[in-house]
Amino acid sequence: MSKDRFQQTPAPASSRPEIAEFIERVHALGPASASDKRGRLIFALDATMSRQPTWDSACALQADMFREAAKTGGLDIQLVYFRGLGECRASGWVAGAEKLAGLMSAIDCRGGHTQIGKVLSHARQEYGKQRVQAMVFVGDAMEEKIDDLCTAAGELGLLGVPVFMFQEGDDPVAENAYREIARLSRGAYCRFDTGSAHQLGELLRAVAAYAAGGLKALADLSARRSDGARKLLAQLRA
Repeated sequence: MSKDRFQQTPAPASSRPEIAEFIERVHALGPASASDKRGRLIFALDATMSRQPTWDSACALQADMFREAAKTGGLDIQLVYFRGLGECRASGWVAGAEKLAGLMSAIDCRGGHTQIGKVLSHARQEYGKQRVQAMVFVGDAMEEKIDDLCTAAGELGLLGVPVFMFQEGDDPVAENAYREIARLSRGAYCRFDTGSAHQLGELLRAVAAYAAGGLKALADLSARRSDGARKLLAQLRA
């Protein structure tokens, strides 16, 4: 991956059972990080042209991720995105919402094919430098060889880096690939509504809490958040 400012390296709603299954899968993972260390989360996004509405939503939601993580011990986040003709880039690690917002606001979405394989390979390289607790990917398509993605996802699973795949829309090819990536990496898959900032926000805060403080932080989040979070907790206990 090249260098500049970065280092390069209507859809159906998610059903309640799907979201409950996602949160339950996170609970089953066990502790994510030591209590005396900050968590590290790779926040990866498809920045091809179809992603512009969700990119804007993610820009607005990322501050909530930092605020949630700060309640437990903090979180360092690295932004990774792809767009255009083979462009795939990764920022440095940032520890504040303003810095991440600044990076994201400088990026515009451009047409191009997916590069999920590059993102997964990058996550493995970052783990080789220092442990990464989790990776989030938000996208709506998959245009690559599924076997290659499965291999990369399985390698992350062996390292203990769960990948949380969030799908916008209902493309069946993307769904099949996202589910397999999540399964092989021991992460989780969930679908959200097009343009639904609330749904995406709930999911991102849950992963941020997990990456920063493990299961206790996730349980605390469920106990004190909005009506939506309490409904999710009720589903888990049903």
